[in-house]
Amino acid sequence: MGLKTEKYREEKNLCLLNHAFCILYVLEKKDGGTEPSALVDDNGSEEDLSYEDLCQASPRYLQPGGEQLAINELISDGNVVCAEALWDHVTMDDQELGFKAGDVIQVLEASNKDWWWGRSEDKEAWFPASFVRLRVNQEELSENSISTRSEEQDEEASQSRHRHCENKQQMRTNVIREIMDTERVYIKHLRDICEGYLRQCRKHTGMFTVAQLATIFGNIEDIYKFQRKFLKDLEKQYNKEEPHLSEIGSCFLQNQEGFAIYSEYCNNHPGACLELANLMKQGKYRHFFEACRLLQQMIDIAIDGFLLTPVQKICKYPLQLAELLKYTTQEHGDYSNIKAAYEAMKNVACLINERKRKLESIDKIARWQMSIVGWEGLDILDRSSELIHSGELTKITKQGKSQQRMFFLFDHQLVSCKKDLLRRDMLYYKGRLDMDEMELVDLGDGRDKDCNLSVKNAFKLVSRTTDEVYLFCAKKQEDKARWLQACADERRRVQEDQEMGMEISENQKKLAMLNAQKTGHGKSKGYNRCPVAPPHQSLHPIHQRHITMPTSVPQQQVFGLAEPKRKPSLFWHTFNRLTPFRK
Repeated sequence: MGLKTEKYREEKNLCLLNHAFCILYVLEKKDGGTEPSALVDDNGSEEDLSYEDLCQASPRYLQPGGEQLAINELISDGNVVCAEALWDHVTMDDQELGFKAGDVIQVLEASNKDWWWGRSEDKEAWFPASFVRLRVNQEELSENSISTRSEEQDEEASQSRHRHCENKQQMRTNVIREIMDTERVYIKHLRDICEGYLRQCRKHTGMFTVAQLATIFGNIEDIYKFQRKFLKDLEKQYNKEEPHLSEIGSCFLQNQEGFAIYSEYCNNHPGACLELANLMKQGKYRHFFEACRLLQQMIDIAIDGFLLTPVQKICKYPLQLAELLKYTTQEHGDYSNIKAAYEAMKNVACLINERKRKLESIDKIARWQMSIVGWEGLDILDRSSELIHSGELTKITKQGKSQQRMFFLFDHQLVSCKKDLLRRDMLYYKGRLDMDEMELVDLGDGRDKDCNLSVKNAFKLVSRTTDEVYLFCAKKQEDKARWLQACADERRRVQEDQEMGMEISENQKKLAMLNAQKTGHGKSKGYNRCPVAPPHQSLHPIHQRHITMPTSVPQQQVFGLAEPKRKPSLFWHTFNRLTPFRK
């Protein structure tokens, strides 16, 4: 029976490969494309390793589905399993777990490939699996969960700590090996993208324009070339006999300027996802990309998953280096280099994470503007990309009249709206102020000499160009304090964006506004099919838990640096109550 099954599998795989070859052959004849030469770096061709070859010497978690299986086995055995966030997960859904880059999440359930169940800061909820990296050394986590011990256990605890110290070399070995193993697998993924997808796409000029390929693949070839050189540098510093003695920190420092090429790729990634999603609406493109995958003998991941790997990789480096630094003593020859490398890679990842948050924000801001009645002038995204704070204030006019208004403080501008008298969830546009031209003045309670009025919980904005004064009063002292802090935050973020070169492209802003116009008032259709977090359920002890997943979880697509789509109704529910954005 086993031999028949194996033979059937071989015949089926052969059939699929033949079918894939036929699809590409027909398309090539139709397009009349030519095949470019294979990619070769400055140091010669790359050793042709299959994924199976790499996995033979690699941990099981590197294999397809292996990480998921390994996690569930550890959890079933009663172990504490923790992962670290690659980037921020901003959520307005109570059923999802929000966190910031670098936060530690305890994984409680990983039976679904897209969404895992976990705990962070005493809250349990679903979170996207693609947003985290599993820690290499899970052994020391049980030590953190130990609280107080009895006197009889003191000796045992002391022995345990001693064993932990002796085991530190092994833990450093584990991290070094993970860095090397994941780097080798990453190179294989990059090669599959360049030679399995991009190379085939270039041969079919009737299906893809040069501009389309530039949008979808960005500078992936430059990244491939850079990473091959980086891996060779790592291999030279890797001590195979005693991995814990390896000194790889210098490799990161010597190549830190080279990692800047990831900024271009990550900036391009949202547009790549959108372009790819549009092509995937046609059956011939879906069949084409699947044929490419089969012929290249790539693992069973869709093309969008492969295109996400560089974004994930650059955010994993600081987490890997942080874990390596933890197990590197100050006496170790690589300690100073690892510490410097960690800071350098953290800065790179921070910039990417900030950009991801900005891209999430502009989509929401565009939909918000569409909900405002009587909007005038330029789109909000023309100058702004983030809402800093919002709330009600009383505006005092020059004539001394009071006007209740809803104010929204974005970077660079403050927008004023009026509530509808009957429908309190409807807002009418009333104007805006340029925050770049304003000076914030805190006012004490009492009479203001400029307006000749008695004020309480007040502050004002004074135009540097016209000297015009805008006076605002909050209901409570705490509200005023929040507005003063928000205005300071707005100036700080504008300066940080300038220093980091943080800029959203005009094309991305136009796409956000276009999508908002298409979807109407909050009825977000999304760009593609993405997983929705499963419904919340009350949880039983881990050995009794039976979490029911949706019968069909759509394959995860990536947009805005892989942010899974959530139920937009909650977002608009929040806006209908006129509450501010929350990070």
